[in-house]
Amino acid sequence: VGTSHLQLAAFALGTIGWILCTISMGLVEWRVWHVDNTTVISSGIAWVGIWKVCFISYLHVSSGYKEQFCHKFSGYDPSMPHEIYAAQGLLVIAMVTGLLGLAATIFALRNIYMGISHKILITHFFLVGGFFYLFASLCVLIPVSWNFYSVAHNQSIAFPPSFYMPSSPKAQEAGAAIPVGIIAAILLLLSGTFSLSYRYPVGMNT
Repeated sequence: VGTSHLQLAAFALGTIGWILCTISMGLVEWRVWHVDNTTVISSGIAWVGIWKVCFISYLHVSSGYKEQFCHKFSGYDPSMPHEIYAAQGLLVIAMVTGLLGLAATIFALRNIYMGISHKILITHFFLVGGFFYLFASLCVLIPVSWNFYSVAHNQSIAFPPSFYMPSSPKAQEAGAAIPVGIIAAILLLLSGTFSLSYRYPVGMNT
């Protein structure tokens, strides 16, 4: 048990990282757009997420959103930037692989804390869990970095007319989802590193 403190920390950090990955994926505040025309976008601010775009409007109100109008991305639209669809797929993959990493770590820790001395089984599950964590971290880091690059270069998006969105903002900034995603990627990276660092005690039964 005394040899698995880092792996226990890997499980804790991996759990937090996986939760933050899920939160980041669900947030609409990936890119915050500031627009000049406030006729439809009443507050002058719109939030561009990876699943939908939202803004406050007194003219177009979606039921259930009070005064917030949201339009979901449906299917694949070639006019939408590739980083949005890449983020959708990669973050779903990150959720699945992160969950598999947690399951592998739990199984290995269970054997250790129950006194099941099986070197190959324990080390292999820590290795598998570590690789899953690292892969999940990469799957989070790519879309987060890509979208941050788009924000930094104030790139435009050719929204369909039904979105009531301009193609270019006056200015844009990174939303809360991006720093949350960066923290998730870092925690998953640490979890993978800690899991891969496990060394079975010399002299114990295999």
